Amino acid sequence: MLKTYPHILRRVDIVSQKSSFPHPRNPLSEIMVTKSILVGNLFLVLIMLGLVSSLAFAGSPDTDMALVHTADSQALEWGPCPPFMPEGCAIAVLHGDPAKENLDVFFKVPGNSDIPSHTHTSPERMVLVSGVLHVTYEGQDESVLTVGAYAYGPSQRPHHGRCVSNEPCILFIAFEAPLDAVPFIAPAD
Repeated sequence: MLKTYPHILRRVDIVSQKSSFPHPRNPLSEIMVTKSILVGNLFLVLIMLGLVSSLAFAGSPDTDMALVHTADSQALEWGPCPPFMPEGCAIAVLHGDPAKENLDVFFKVPGNSDIPSHTHTSPERMVLVSGVLHVTYEGQDESVLTVGAYAYGPSQRPHHGRCVSNEPCILFIAFEAPLDAVPFIAPAD
């Protein structure tokens, strides 16, 4: 239902009383005038919002800088993985804050190591950067990721993996929700 605004309806009454309409009180003419006024006002509001937001943006410092990282960059700060992950596992934050939404990380596990079954609150969007990684999501067949492969993991879906290459497997992961990894133990049958 269209919300009515008294100041717009007053303008419609004034316009509809003029002799420019074939029938001064034709309801169809009034509806058409009302719609055109509403559309015109909406258009003006959108233009004003665009101007205000562009002025606000122009006046604020640019706090979100473009960046580039490679997996072998010395500038990356690698931190530990949760304790249930294999020894030598590490995470480097590329962009964002692990405690907040929209986070990008590199996840690294040593070659020939297993990634135990776990879940995340967030969906994952991943690209394998190095190594060969086998990943299995609950209820699905195993997938083999090679360098450049993209994978999507739904939130809360248990999954496990194995880095089958001799070199470390490094996975770029984009999280929508804050970072977490919760060990998953399948219920006993």
